[in-house]
Amino acid sequence: MKKQIVILIFTIFLGINGVQAQQIPHYTQYMFNNYVINPALAGTHNYYQIKSNHRFQWVGINDPPLTNTLSIYGPYKTTDMGFGGYLYSDVTGPSSRMGLNGSYAYNIAISDDIRLSMGISIGLIQYKIDGTQITLKDPTDMTLLESIYSAYVPDASLGLYLYSSNFFVGFSATQLISNKLKLYEIKSGLSKLKSHFYLTGGYKYFINRDLAIEPSLMLKGTSPVFIQLDVNTKVIYQNRAWLGLSFRTQDAISILMGYMHENKIYFGYSYDFSISNIRKYNSGSHEIMIGYKFNIIPGR
Repeated sequence: MKKQIVILIFTIFLGINGVQAQQIPHYTQYMFNNYVINPALAGTHNYYQIKSNHRFQWVGINDPPLTNTLSIYGPYKTTDMGFGGYLYSDVTGPSSRMGLNGSYAYNIAISDDIRLSMGISIGLIQYKIDGTQITLKDPTDMTLLESIYSAYVPDASLGLYLYSSNFFVGFSATQLISNKLKLYEIKSGLSKLKSHFYLTGGYKYFINRDLAIEPSLMLKGTSPVFIQLDVNTKVIYQNRAWLGLSFRTQDAISILMGYMHENKIYFGYSYDFSISNIRKYNSGSHEIMIGYKFNIIPGR
């Protein structure tokens, strides 16, 4: 079924997906898969892990954003370095983007319990608009409705990650190659990709042998002015079950919960209550995280 939208879909697609001026996928459960926003995470554990995130945003709106991500990363067997890669798909109605990235990281010891990891990621992004799924209110150019428009652009990210057994601090810069997209002849300042910057941090405080509290935050921004703060706290039971609450400025309040089975299989779920103007038109956003942790690599 063709969607009743106006030509504004092109500028909306390039500039907004969840919050104002954001061009890349958003994750409420970023703290469980920091690797997708910071390539320095590769190699910071002594095992490989594979994780998937599935985000269903703004349920109740026609053609809402749908994001799927699959990542795998881990250490090299004999050296303090790591490798990884991730694939993502982000679809909003007739518009979509797909990305494939590979990364390398190297970490060094700062002290007995503190290490610093440095990472780089390179990849390729495809942006696409399917004109056959669009119905214009005032169709003056029928060629728009008969074609599929796509563009391929390179991508690169850099990251730093300082961590120990009970805290972490990370900084990353993504979408560093500021490409201009030419999907259709529309003049818009949003047609140029913008770099995104992330500052993350967290600390795990152990109340007793069974309970721990872990507050964390993420400050993200784009040039020149957009800044958003995500603050959350979760309670962890026996290092295998958690329940948390998150607040994201200009966007949502979220509930998080999850469980790890036999220290191998992860499952996480979050629900976002919108607090922006769009709350009138949707019933919230759902996000599911599923992961698997492979065996510890001997000697790591």
